[in-house]
Amino acid sequence: MGDWSLLGKLLESAQEHSTVVGKVWLTVLFIFRILVLGTAAEKVWGDEQSGFSCDTKQPGCQNVCYDKMFPISHIRLWVLQIVFVSTPTLIYLGHILHLVRVQEEQRKRLPSSSNHPLKDKQDKICMQGAILRTYIFNIIFKTLFEIGFIVAQYYLYGFELKPLYTCSHWPCPNTVNCYISRPTEKTIFILFMLGVASLSLLLNLIEMYYLACTKCKEGLSFHYKLNLDCKTSDTVTHLIPPHPQYSSQKGPKEYGYDLEHGLLYNADISQLSQQHDACKENQVGEKVVRLENIEKEKRRANKDCEQSTKSRSSDLAI
Repeated sequence: MGDWSLLGKLLESAQEHSTVVGKVWLTVLFIFRILVLGTAAEKVWGDEQSGFSCDTKQPGCQNVCYDKMFPISHIRLWVLQIVFVSTPTLIYLGHILHLVRVQEEQRKRLPSSSNHPLKDKQDKICMQGAILRTYIFNIIFKTLFEIGFIVAQYYLYGFELKPLYTCSHWPCPNTVNCYISRPTEKTIFILFMLGVASLSLLLNLIEMYYLACTKCKEGLSFHYKLNLDCKTSDTVTHLIPPHPQYSSQKGPKEYGYDLEHGLLYNADISQLSQQHDACKENQVGEKVVRLENIEKEKRRANKDCEQSTKSRSSDLAI
């Protein structure tokens, strides 16, 4: 039926950028579909047309009856099914490679660009943004293709092969009986491939549920962390007043507070409160000194005014 090595290598590359359920789906595709189809199913259907016989010698009647009963071979239908359900995964892989290449070119042109990285610290693709949307469409189209091929197989052949078929199409002179080889063994393979397709369909639905739950948890955890950071920043704002002591000699991080992110570091809160009280005492002391100086200046001014008034009155008296 051909060499599956190229498709296997491409799907193996896509497996590195899939979720846990997606990796299971690809494993099922490799072992229970491609491997079984290439090793056992081809031998079972190898004598498909040669083992088909009708109880007539009318020229062309047997070929017409075979074409009517089997519009497409089961093997070729399953090959088409594998190709179609694998195509969305290959498109997803191509999208990832395109985005990685574009980001590398942008980094070469603008080394200081602050674009969001596609990979995390473990060199894995971050499932978010455009990549997440492509992956979701990948799952949706795989599910639709699986359903479409299962329905098509049911309308073409059903899920069971009968040992005897009747045919009355031209050029057959009358209704003739036709027989196929190994109908029971072929029925077993049909049911097996149907079960594998149903399992793949179930894995697609589970993966959609897994993605939805994972992203909801990430969104809730991010929202909770954001609220916690806001509360922490408000608390530290009350602990650390805007005083020159906190911005001149020592930076804010040395006092346990990051102004940029609004986070508390491993600092002793009691020490912060003590420093805060000391700052208040210093401020009160400075105000008292200033008030005393103002009072002294007022007294001096009053004395000067009294002396000037006495001198003027003595001059007038003279």
